[in-house]
Parts: sequence; C-alpha cells; structure tokens
Amino acid sequence: MLITFRTDAYADITMFGDVALGLIKLMGHSATVPGAILAADVPAALQRLQAGVTAAPQSGAAADDNADEPSVSLSHRALPLIKLLEAAAAAKSDVMWNQ
Repeated sequence: MLITFRTDAYADITMFGDVALGLIKLMGHSATVPGAILAADVPAALQRLQAGVTAAPQSGAAADDNADEPSVSLSHRALPLIKLLEAAAAAKSDVMWNQ
C-alpha cells in the first residue's frame, strides 16, 4: 500500500504505507486512511512529528534481512513529510492523505 500526502502549498509526497502510518501516528492522529489535518492544526502536528522523530532511535530498520541493502533512519524517512507540513503551516493550508 502507498499513501500520498497532499497540500496546496507543496508537491505531493508518496510513501510506503507502513512508514506513512507510523508518521501519521507520531503526528497524533489515528492510522486511518484517508485522513486530514485542518490548517489550524498543522503546526501542532508538525511539532509532534518532529518530537517523535527526535525521540526515535537513529539507526535504520533492517531492510528485509538483505545485508547489501542500506537501512534508512526514521528521521530521513520523515524529512519529506516535515517539509510538506512546514510549507502547509506557512501557507495556512490543510493537509490530506489517502491511498
């Protein structure tokens, strides 16, 4: 499953479902798809996401037991969504996500 995040203030961001659902939970929302954050709530969601990413372990998860595949940390995976939320907060724009 893929989840796409959209806002009028930034390009669409598409992520694998398991990663996206984890980031949605870090923003303080249930893992329901589709979902949305109203413009007034975007700054708080951004702050919760940044705090959650900072508190998470910085080592990347194993990549399906393939030693030749590099692991990617949560902070790197979250960066595009953080940029999208920053743009949405600055433009006072809603954020939506769906499959």
